[in-house]
Amino acid sequence: MWRVRSLGWGATAAAVVLLVGSAVLALMTRALEDALIAGAAVILAVPSLVLGWFVMRRASGNVVGPLLCLFGVPPGLIAFTGLYPDALAHRPGALPVSDLVVTFIPGLWMWIYVAPALLMLYFPTGRLLSRAWRRVVWGVLVLPVAFEVAAGMSPDPFPAPFTQSEHVFGVPSGAWMVPYMIVAFALLFAWLAVLATSASALVLRYRRSRSTVERAQLKWFALAAGTLPATLVLCWISYLTLGGPALAGIGLAAMWIAIPAAAATAVLRHRLYDVERLTSAALTYGAMTVGLLIVYTAGVTAAGVAVGGASPLVAALTTAVAAAALAPLRRRLRTAVDRWVYPARTKTLEAIAQLASRTHSGAGVPEDLEAALRSGLAEPALRLGFVVPGQQGLIGVGSEPLPPAPVQGPAIPVVLDGRTIGSIYGAAHTSPALLREVAAASALLVEVTRLRIEVRQSLHEAEASRKRLQQASYAERERLERDLHDGAQQRLVSLGMALRIAQGRLKAGHVDVDGLLDETVAELATAVAELRALAHGLRPSCLDDGLAPALASLTRSSPIPIAIDVRTGDLPDDVATTAYFVIAEAVANAVKHGGPARIGVEVAGADSFLTVRVTDDGCGGAKADGAGLSGVADRVAAAGGTLRIHSPAHAGTLVEAVLPCAS
Repeated sequence: MWRVRSLGWGATAAAVVLLVGSAVLALMTRALEDALIAGAAVILAVPSLVLGWFVMRRASGNVVGPLLCLFGVPPGLIAFTGLYPDALAHRPGALPVSDLVVTFIPGLWMWIYVAPALLMLYFPTGRLLSRAWRRVVWGVLVLPVAFEVAAGMSPDPFPAPFTQSEHVFGVPSGAWMVPYMIVAFALLFAWLAVLATSASALVLRYRRSRSTVERAQLKWFALAAGTLPATLVLCWISYLTLGGPALAGIGLAAMWIAIPAAAATAVLRHRLYDVERLTSAALTYGAMTVGLLIVYTAGVTAAGVAVGGASPLVAALTTAVAAAALAPLRRRLRTAVDRWVYPARTKTLEAIAQLASRTHSGAGVPEDLEAALRSGLAEPALRLGFVVPGQQGLIGVGSEPLPPAPVQGPAIPVVLDGRTIGSIYGAAHTSPALLREVAAASALLVEVTRLRIEVRQSLHEAEASRKRLQQASYAERERLERDLHDGAQQRLVSLGMALRIAQGRLKAGHVDVDGLLDETVAELATAVAELRALAHGLRPSCLDDGLAPALASLTRSSPIPIAIDVRTGDLPDDVATTAYFVIAEAVANAVKHGGPARIGVEVAGADSFLTVRVTDDGCGGAKADGAGLSGVADRVAAAGGTLRIHSPAHAGTLVEAVLPCAS
């Protein structure tokens, strides 16, 4: 670890020394152009230094951090070597001139690519693919030194103000010139081979890797590494338009910014953006740019041959024709690039579109969406959840409650018209950006599936409610028959038999008529009371005076204070009866199970609806599927209303019924 940090400190120190030296040289010349060069070097070097130290802090044993710091050295080196001659010209004799340093200046450009080459070999793990790749590392480090010597031996004189400096390594002449040229060109081709070999390390690492994280990191680096060929394209454009390689500096600046930024993002936050989509767009527009340049170059060359020189009008027309010819190809090119770079996105979006078409024609069902997403994204653990009114949490395709989303993968909501209608989760290997795009594309299918689930559940609940009402009616009929048989019926039968016996004895004069009539009246009163009690179970007699007086009777019989607020006029008898039973059951349930200190009852009518709310401050935890509350739910549903029960643990209970009320 100390070696890694030592490399980081060394690269940072070298970059700082070169940047400070460039600033001092710019102050010596006092030229605006030199100040801009020194400022540009600072702007290009500081981000890579900062990102390198961020990576070293988060991944202390990874050599990627120090290599990012190494990216800060070339901007300072180029600025320093470019400003040094200007400073000597402005202040002759103020600065030392070393023949060895002057000899090394022509070959310094090769060191610009040392950091990218090493980063390609070690990224992202900080380790080489194998021990054999150490040879490539030695090639990256040794070849620039050898090329420095070869470039310093060039017979061309050094530029001013170094025209008097001597070539430290000598100058070949005579028969040695041919071997020198062969060696110089061999070093150039060897350097290109080393760079290509370093780039191939990324390809081999990607193919061998089975880690989705490492593959995503390599994609980030490959996206930024596209600035290297972009530099060549800019050089091409520069020679076409300006007659020199001036624009190549833009490509180098982009490389010094893009590669450290992409490498740091890949190591620290590789899932921050959708790298595949960025890569697809970069390749598409890069190919379009190259195509435009080819057509432009061919057109300008042909015009130059035909006209005999450059023509701005011909160049403009050629550009317009090339752009018009390539514009229709952009969509097809983007599709082809997506299939190659981003196959999961292309396959998934096509599967969604095909399923929507089959569903529209009746050849498919929207419930197949989850299977289509699993197949397209290669995520067998992916789950598609739906938000169904009246249900807590997410509901699966089969109407089963889904477990909470796991922490391994992101949970992406599916939103339609500003409403969250579902969620996609369980896709641990897919980027959140792609999941959001998939969620947006499948929103209509999710909505249709959600509505179908809601309809199925409503039909199932209606069937279950019908069965419960039927069973309750059968049970109530049996209870009434039993109560009538065992109560009032027996009393009336016994009363009839007693009267028949008294009739036989009446002629003999042995019957006390007054006592017999008193007993008969008492028995009749008892029978009437029993019948009245049975009738009260069917419809409370207290409702004869209205809902408010009937609710007031609850306060007299309840051991817990009840605050009643009734804000409604006359109600239909069926609505008042349903509201009374909802309140009575909610109050009884709170007194029996909740242990509250206070109960509140609120009845309000508005917009042809009657809203009934019963709240308490008890222990909560009421079950909507309990015997009492489920019966209330069935009664409310039979009246065409809705019932909501909210009863979190230790937070009280709310029972709310909304009943249609034409009055």
